[in-house]
Amino acid sequence: MESSRHPIHASVQEAYGRIASTGGGCCGKTSSCCGGDRVGEVALGVGYSDADLATLPEGANMGLSCGNPTALAELKPGEVVLDLGSGAGLDVFLAAQRVGAEGRVHGVDMTPAMVAKARHNAAEFSRRTGLNNVEFHHGQIEAIPLPDATVDVVLSNCVLNLSPDQPAVWNEIARVLKPGGRVSISDMVLLQPLPEALRLSVEALVGCIAGAALLDDLKCMIAEAGLVELALTSKQGAVEAMLPSDDPMTAHLMGLLPAGSSPADFITSLLISARKPA
Repeated sequence: MESSRHPIHASVQEAYGRIASTGGGCCGKTSSCCGGDRVGEVALGVGYSDADLATLPEGANMGLSCGNPTALAELKPGEVVLDLGSGAGLDVFLAAQRVGAEGRVHGVDMTPAMVAKARHNAAEFSRRTGLNNVEFHHGQIEAIPLPDATVDVVLSNCVLNLSPDQPAVWNEIARVLKPGGRVSISDMVLLQPLPEALRLSVEALVGCIAGAALLDDLKCMIAEAGLVELALTSKQGAVEAMLPSDDPMTAHLMGLLPAGSSPADFITSLLISARKPA
């Protein structure tokens, strides 16, 4: 599939390019939903450990997570792993330590500034660990720049919701997976439709809310891509970690939600596991 110039791609690329360059969140300097000053709090709140974070190059964790897909991927030495929307390299570097020197981890991101940051971090990662098993590619997740049937495990962390063509992403995931290959993805998923004003909010889009798929639609996309053994696990507390009460994005969302409701009534963080038939 060819790359796209969809307006959503442009909005997301602009926002995440700014995060890569400044370190500030796309929803405000202190916003935890997409970076900012609370990156450590967000990472711990969505499932990373202090031990995980201690192994990373400075700047690899930018608070852009809604789960910890590497923790449950059961990665094995020698496997080939792909991280979609790899950002500054957080999950790529964690996966690289699990697959070891005989394995390989690819990161794909469409924002040039993020790819540049990740490649800079890779040099420090190699110095710290002695591993030289990561590679970062500039590309869109709707058109993954890897050959067919070359990947054992696909990871992604709070990124698929940013795509304007999520069925294409799932088809691409199935294409690059080897027979028997598996998926471990954390993403934001809708429990019920969003109010129209919230669905159209660019700020909520780049904050990983407005583009999330409805749960039933997600199940259909995965099945139509040919993946099987689907398992969905809710990450309790992740939405609250991403959107604490004093966060600018929380205030923005509350202004667009029906009175008496909260973001967690509409959206959840799911760990999505599936497999390509052998």
